[in-house]
Amino acid sequence: MSESVYKVVELVGTSSESWEKAAAAAVERAGQSLRNLRVAEVSELDMQIEEGRVTAYRAKVKVSFKFEGDA
Repeated sequence: MSESVYKVVELVGTSSESWEKAAAAAVERAGQSLRNLRVAEVSELDMQIEEGRVTAYRAKVKVSFKFEGDA
């Protein structure tokens, strides 16, 4: 395998249904503007609460992609 460099960006996805859908939303959106996505790591999960009820699930996701240029 040749040497490669990957860049990591941190995103927060949201969903009114689940953490899984929140994480998937972050990755899908990243895929619209970044090429060569390689790995996504969920680093944190939390929820928004209003009046004692969960209104949104949030997933902080670190997405890596192959680095092709200047930072």
